[in-house]
Amino acid sequence: MFRAAGVAAFALLIASGAHAQAVDPNQWLEEVETPRALDWVKAENGKTLPVLTGDKRYQSLHDEALKVLSATDRIPTPHFEGEAVFNFWQDATHVRGVWRKTSRASFKTANPQWETVIDLDALSKAENANWIWKGADCRGPKYDRCLVRLSNGGKDAVQIREFDMATKTFVAGGFNLPEGKQNVGWFDDDTLVLSRDWGAGSLTDSGYGMIAKTLKRGQALADAKEIFRGQTKDVSAGARVMKDGAGNRIVVLSRATDFFNTEYSLLTDAGAARMSLPTRSSIQGFVNGELIVTLEEAWTAPGGKAFQAGALIAATPAFLTGKGGEAPALLFQPNPRQSIDQVGVTKNRVVAATYDNVRGRVMAFEKHAGHGWMSKQLPAPENASVSLVAASDVDDAVFYSAESFLVPTELKLADAATGAAETVKTSPARFDAANYVVEQHEATSKDGTKVPYFLVRQKGLKFDGLAPTILHAYGGFQLSKLPVYDPVVGKLWLERGGAYVVANIRGGGEFGPAWHEAALKANRQRAFDDYYAVAEDLIARKVTTPRHLGIYGRSNGGLLMGVSLTQRPDLYNAVVVESPLLDMMRYHLLPAGASWIGEYGDPTKPEEAAWIAKYSAYQHLKPGVKYPLAYITTSTKDDRVHPGHARKFAARMKDLGAPYLYYENTDGGHANGADPKANAKRWAMHYVYLSRQLMD
Repeated sequence: MFRAAGVAAFALLIASGAHAQAVDPNQWLEEVETPRALDWVKAENGKTLPVLTGDKRYQSLHDEALKVLSATDRIPTPHFEGEAVFNFWQDATHVRGVWRKTSRASFKTANPQWETVIDLDALSKAENANWIWKGADCRGPKYDRCLVRLSNGGKDAVQIREFDMATKTFVAGGFNLPEGKQNVGWFDDDTLVLSRDWGAGSLTDSGYGMIAKTLKRGQALADAKEIFRGQTKDVSAGARVMKDGAGNRIVVLSRATDFFNTEYSLLTDAGAARMSLPTRSSIQGFVNGELIVTLEEAWTAPGGKAFQAGALIAATPAFLTGKGGEAPALLFQPNPRQSIDQVGVTKNRVVAATYDNVRGRVMAFEKHAGHGWMSKQLPAPENASVSLVAASDVDDAVFYSAESFLVPTELKLADAATGAAETVKTSPARFDAANYVVEQHEATSKDGTKVPYFLVRQKGLKFDGLAPTILHAYGGFQLSKLPVYDPVVGKLWLERGGAYVVANIRGGGEFGPAWHEAALKANRQRAFDDYYAVAEDLIARKVTTPRHLGIYGRSNGGLLMGVSLTQRPDLYNAVVVESPLLDMMRYHLLPAGASWIGEYGDPTKPEEAAWIAKYSAYQHLKPGVKYPLAYITTSTKDDRVHPGHARKFAARMKDLGAPYLYYENTDGGHANGADPKANAKRWAMHYVYLSRQLMD
């Protein structure tokens, strides 16, 4: 009776063309941790776990994933705190992890001498807490105190505590900020600048802080002094303390009116002074008194100097606030097939990871008196993915990595001043890549756009359509999918005979702002059409067929999966829908959802709701359609993409009698920040499902 009533109610919802709150029979599943919602989750997990963990392949997949994720010979990711090199490390012994440090010279050796600073396993045990590490912010130039961010179960919301580096203890009576989504920085040794939940009326509709205040040592939160305020309709508003190697300090005030547009101001003695930067721009750093900025739109600066979208520029705060100074200067202008992926600053220089047709290089920029900004290229392999890892603020040292689908990561330490670089760490091969080759192809999308994609396949592949193939993409928020070395994919999929594809669809940042903007809001369908074009190209090349083609995506990529399932269920036999956005008619009402209106549009506006309704996957599940078995998975502690999306989608499929598997991990949050064992289980379940669907 309930199932029939649910289907009927949902049919009314679709027919009405509106996602009315009173009509949706599954809306109660948005109650994250109520007993009835958790009982539903427990029942669904109880059905899925025996299927996936009971498969004969599960244990070997789990053990191989755990070996990769907890390997002690993997590269420790470094970050600089003054002269020291710090790292957060997890393995089979340190399940929750240790924050540790060593000297730069020791880090370069085969066996660095690490000093434990915080043992998260011991802390969690002592406090009977479920702490997951979210990083630390240490005050320079002494680096003697740090603000440590701790998350309960992996949520984006964190508790922040002041930590004494000398005694390795939390400071008694020091700064201690209760849990919340908050941003904080050191203004001076005894003052913080922060935005957070200050009580009623202090959050935006997206659930982020909109009021920035200063908090002095010993001062109660209620007594903090307001310095800046945004509006409730903003995504967020806050303050960022920026210091350069020359000793300059500024406070940049920002008001994000949507996910991509931000108004910048400078805190002065007279209050906030608006900067003339365009709203589609990002402040990347502060070097020798100049702000380093990437432009996501064309800009003509005061005085008439023009810059194109995608440019990397430098400008003084004085000029940007109308107080004089020289005009902004160009550091780098990408062409239409290039992009800037990351920007970092050292004490005196700017470094950037850039891409040319999705192939990376690292550039360093230095200002020369009378000659402007000059660049040099730092050493990196050809046809590789590059990533900035850490930049020092006490000299011009920079760590960066290089890798590709089949070549393990190497970590380099370079001097951005001289351009000299040395490889200090190389990751061991985690899978046998000898029998594989990487190709870059292009598919033609519905509107004629050429969409590049990478195919990782066996060298001797017979093009008979029988290759079990996973197609992965993201397609949103100007985030690029790059050719990275993924040992889990390699060990659990490639070594077992599978092929792997990464599609660079529109909505991403592979070719700069224009590639992203092409699939924004009303044009979202272009990203989906690009994805289908790649799938069809793989089939046309006889790499695979729908019977052996599986797709995987998470977060915005989970939206892509839901839409792909409902729009083109004929193209694949496996769909992994992870941490997804699926009910796009209500996404703005769920935590953090309103912050993405700049990407998707506003369902409260009829004309924008009309675009969204055309693809919102939850509403487009229909009776009588033959869907492939979907694997839908999320986390209870995900406070970024609400678990209600995944829950309701599974419940709707159940109401329709459509095939699905559902699993919800209780910890990890959106970033899957749980321990290696939990992540090994997660990956093993993914690949059991994919193997069952594509290889059996």
